[in-house]
Amino acid sequence: MARMIFVNLPVTDLERSKAFYTALGFTNEPRFTDDTAACMVWSESIFVMILTHDKWRTFTDRPIPDTGSSEVALCLACESKEEAAEMKAKAAAAGGTPDINPPQDYGFMVSHAFTDLDGHVWETMWMDPAAASGEMEIPTTA
Repeated sequence: MARMIFVNLPVTDLERSKAFYTALGFTNEPRFTDDTAACMVWSESIFVMILTHDKWRTFTDRPIPDTGSSEVALCLACESKEEAAEMKAKAAAAGGTPDINPPQDYGFMVSHAFTDLDGHVWETMWMDPAAASGEMEIPTTA
């Protein structure tokens, strides 16, 4: 089996969250979707499972964090600088909150940030393929 990642997120409104992720370009995988959870596919190896709070509680007794907390930031690699910026705009248009942090441009890499409807922090980034492959020397910061 290929290495994959399934990000599990509690959501307050499953249908609204499905629409939000669809607006960002995710597709729904109906085989893993019901009235308590939905599998939203970003790529062949990246899946986001959005779960109602009741469904989430079947996996853990840990409390669901309050909206606005920042335990983790999830980052999606985009194919271009423009795509990274467009996802932030799509998130805002679909009800998310853009620019949790200002966009960052390091020349060889650009990133944007937003939160989804439940306050989960997402980043979109593009990196120059030469930097990613090691063909380009990446500037260091002090």
